[in-house]
Amino acid sequence: MTKLPPLIGIAGWKNSGKTTLAVRLIEEFTRRGYRVASVKHAHHAFQIDDGDTDSARHRRAGSGQVAIVSSERWALVTELHDAPEPDFADVIAALAPCDVVVVEGYKSHPIAKIEARRTASREQRPLSREDPTVIAVAADHSVVGETVPVFALDDIATIADFVEAHLKLAARARA
Repeated sequence: MTKLPPLIGIAGWKNSGKTTLAVRLIEEFTRRGYRVASVKHAHHAFQIDDGDTDSARHRRAGSGQVAIVSSERWALVTELHDAPEPDFADVIAALAPCDVVVVEGYKSHPIAKIEARRTASREQRPLSREDPTVIAVAADHSVVGETVPVFALDDIATIADFVEAHLKLAARARA
């Protein structure tokens, strides 16, 4: 059985700053020399080959998988048709070797996660009170009464230090 890489989730309600936090952590971990992969969970149908691209035409014609390959990147698009969404562990196992995976979304999946909170979010109910896998909160406002560490949402270096220590990234990257 393949050992999964260290994972850190970024969870929160809509407009809570999840994507910004995930992107900035990816940038920080990359700057620190880690090989980073990421997974973004979408709650809706999404298109990466919209319009009249050749790959979109292949997919619409009925191809169950379309590989798009260039000298700069490649992607594999798999149509699920009526099959269920792939299992989280299978998605992680399909990633190339890396030092850490930043997972955005998968709010109720049992992985260590940081809860993003912004005052602009319509939903203000804390996830940390209901989810024991929330290991920290990153907020753009004062937070009291938490049992987990609380960081400023824009204090990326400190949040990255916390994640690095929690996941023991430096030791794993050297191993």
